[in-house]
Amino acid sequence: MKKIHHYHRRFRLSMMKAGIWASLFCALLLPSYVKYEKMENNFFTVSLNGVVVGSVASEEQAKNYLTEARRRIAATSDDLVLIEADLQVSGEERIWGRVNSMEQVITNMVRVMEEHIKETLHRSYTVKINEASVNLASYQDVYELLMQALVPYDTQQEYEVKLVLDDTREINVLTTQIQKKENVKIAENLWLSAGIQTELDSMYQDIIELQEKRFEEYELGLVDIAYGDKVEIVEAYLLEEELQTVDEAVNLVTKEQETQVIYKVKSGDTLSEIALTNNIPMEELIAINDMLEDENTTIRVDQELVITVPEPDLSVIWKEEQIFTEDYEAEIQYVPNDDWYTTQKVTLQEPSAGRRKIVAVTTYKNGQAQDREVLKEEIYAEAIPKIVERGTKIPPTYVKPVSGGRLSSRFGSRSAPTKGASTNHKGVDWALPIGTAVVASNAGTVTKAGWASGYGYAVYIKHADGRETRYAHLSKVLVKAGQTVSQGQRIALSGNTGRSTGPHLHFEIRINGVAVDPLKYLN
Repeated sequence: MKKIHHYHRRFRLSMMKAGIWASLFCALLLPSYVKYEKMENNFFTVSLNGVVVGSVASEEQAKNYLTEARRRIAATSDDLVLIEADLQVSGEERIWGRVNSMEQVITNMVRVMEEHIKETLHRSYTVKINEASVNLASYQDVYELLMQALVPYDTQQEYEVKLVLDDTREINVLTTQIQKKENVKIAENLWLSAGIQTELDSMYQDIIELQEKRFEEYELGLVDIAYGDKVEIVEAYLLEEELQTVDEAVNLVTKEQETQVIYKVKSGDTLSEIALTNNIPMEELIAINDMLEDENTTIRVDQELVITVPEPDLSVIWKEEQIFTEDYEAEIQYVPNDDWYTTQKVTLQEPSAGRRKIVAVTTYKNGQAQDREVLKEEIYAEAIPKIVERGTKIPPTYVKPVSGGRLSSRFGSRSAPTKGASTNHKGVDWALPIGTAVVASNAGTVTKAGWASGYGYAVYIKHADGRETRYAHLSKVLVKAGQTVSQGQRIALSGNTGRSTGPHLHFEIRINGVAVDPLKYLN
């Protein structure tokens, strides 16, 4: 009986131990297992780019872990990293299933993504100047570029560039401000003026400003500097190969390049002078201007031509205060004559240069002087001005004396078209049928009407502005010497008389007896 009781006690003790172990097992291991829910996926295997990174309890959990993994990679750099991240979640239904901890899954995701970085876009800056742009890796590089562009002109390094927000733009765009460096000195005895002292200081300053400076009181040298083009700087994320070094960027924006600008024709200009002055080959000048047929094409005052000039993408404009002694010319003085045409003028007094000492502020652009303002001058010898009497009446216009016709020979040097003909053509020829009506180019008085040797039958007309027109190789003359004709009046019929190679009209305009190119005067 005692043995049975003893066995029973041992059995109860074993059962108690088993219960304790079961409780410990559940307490330690059950949190790693998901609860069994019938007919639903409750265990998910997570793969990233084909690599298993762990197991989780839901798809939402997997997505949240991937977001955190991306955040951790992004936090390690200011650059924008493009990573291949193909997340795949496979679910199943389990009674018991152990999932991985959040930290373990995220760590695995970070490792896989770091192995699949496609490319890194570096945080950088794009500097835009008109149509040109350069890409730099840092804010400091941008500053270095802009400062180096000033170095050739600000040799004493008196100015500095600041990047400020462009308040004219809705997006965050930086632009430039150039300011003179301020030398801040701390005075040993600092005092503030107030009351009557303020008034005295103001009065003293007004007196100083009213006093004229002496030559030695001017602060010579650079007084202002600015970029001649608007500079815009924006942040960007770019590939390594898209970035330039500072030296490369400086070379790109400061290197002179051919730029097209408009040139307005001035009185006395010729195509050859325009080409020579602006260092443009004549064939290039003709090629970029459709209205120019060749070097003999007529140009007029205020006509706009396209020319090319060497300019960098980033221009620099600066002002320099200078003192020097120079010869100078007085302004021309004009005496109006209401009885003369504007084409008539006479010099009444020849000029003579003067001598002076001046202080002036000269404005330069890319090394070329643009303008000058004289601040102070001291005359050593007064300049004598040129005095010119000139007419005020608008001169009459000249029209083409025939309708139609082909321009067969221009004014100037040429090969002789026939034996005995001049190689210096004093007019222009229009080829046209015999009998074509010829009209007066301008109103005037006929001075010759008839045979004129090599001209064949010809008509000469003297005009009110002192000019003369000639019409040659005519088949029939319709006016007489001494007759007054009006502009557009029929005076003859074209022909092939005199020294001629075929039916045409030869037309001249002469000023003071000298033949000029008629095409420059026809309206």
